[in-house]
Amino acid sequence: MKKLLASTILAAGLFGYAGSASAADCGTVTIANMNWPSAEALANLDKLILTEGYGCDAELVAGDTVPTFTSMIEKGQPDIAPEGWLNTVRDQLEKAVNEGKLVYAAPAITEGGTESWWIPKYFADEHPDIKTIADAMKHPELFPAPEDPKKGAVYNCPSGWACQITTTNFYKAYGGDKNGFTLVDTGSAAGLDGSIAKAYERKEPWLGYYWGPTAILGKYPMVKLDNGVPFDEAEWKRCTVVADCPDPKPNGWAKSDIYTVVTKKFADSSGPAFDYLKKRQLSTEEFNKLLAWMVDNQATGEDGAKYYLKNNEAAWTKWVSPEAAEKVKAAVQ
Repeated sequence: MKKLLASTILAAGLFGYAGSASAADCGTVTIANMNWPSAEALANLDKLILTEGYGCDAELVAGDTVPTFTSMIEKGQPDIAPEGWLNTVRDQLEKAVNEGKLVYAAPAITEGGTESWWIPKYFADEHPDIKTIADAMKHPELFPAPEDPKKGAVYNCPSGWACQITTTNFYKAYGGDKNGFTLVDTGSAAGLDGSIAKAYERKEPWLGYYWGPTAILGKYPMVKLDNGVPFDEAEWKRCTVVADCPDPKPNGWAKSDIYTVVTKKFADSSGPAFDYLKKRQLSTEEFNKLLAWMVDNQATGEDGAKYYLKNNEAAWTKWVSPEAAEKVKAAVQ
């Protein structure tokens, strides 16, 4: 009986040790919680899955693109940047990856970020001949400006944003003034959003800049216009992104790669937790729908993460082990 009791205690101790070792392998994980809705939702999604599914001690830390990546490179913290827009700091990131400081996991958003000029889907259905920016710019009469209906309107990116420069240059390159258009200053992101919402409510024409993933594209179906030419990096640097460029030419949009980036230390030591991040990615459409739900319900990033997990089991369970999936399901019921 004593031998049996001792064996039972030893076995229990070993099982307990194995469980502790598994959690210890993951340990404390810091996740950058960047200050825009999609990044907040993704950070909270990672926190929930790493904590509940893999036993990590995951915590969110405030972040933003440049300061977060600078800290990861120089200090090795935070461990994870869930939604890294690479174009902003591509040179620094490539150098850090080559030096063995950082590692790319999966694309956070499968298609990357989306920038374009758009028209509402109901308008595209009524005018199937308008497929490119050049097509739209032939018809100012179809997009009457709010202040001067005799002119066509192109709604610009919010003031002070980099996309205001690119949109202004595209407007010039595609003959905006010559074709009878005017460039409408929306003033802010709220102003731009409001112009789309107003057009949709009244089923009116709308033409202008927008980007994704965003709640607006999740709530209001829009059709992306083709630029009609491929992306030319040399022209992009020479003029497309240069304020007051005197002779802009038609160009494609630069691809916005969006990846989850982790420290090399985390990639090497976290085992299954890193395996999850190498698989975890959402499509632009999934994100647009999630962000629209968050706006409609005044939801936080944590709310959004839980909503996604409850309503998209077929997608996220492919990222994790069966054991982790059951634990996460139980935690969000």
